[in-house]
Amino acid sequence: MSEQPAPADHARQQLEAAAADGLRAYAARTRESADQLAAVLEDIAANGLPAVEDCTPWEELREAHLARLAAQRPAVA
Repeated sequence: MSEQPAPADHARQQLEAAAADGLRAYAARTRESADQLAAVLEDIAANGLPAVEDCTPWEELREAHLARLAAQRPAVA
């Protein structure tokens, strides 16, 4: 995306303050996640891949994530 402002001939719809704050918070979380991923990739580039014994199988990661999602969702009666 470009960081240049939109052309003046196209009016932009302004967001409500709460919506803009929420969008900024989402952008900050996304930026933080991207920074964490970049750090991991830089570590791999500098030091190579970690030993298999030091890694968590993706199935375990998936199940843990699904459990977190299920815990956030209210139970249906």
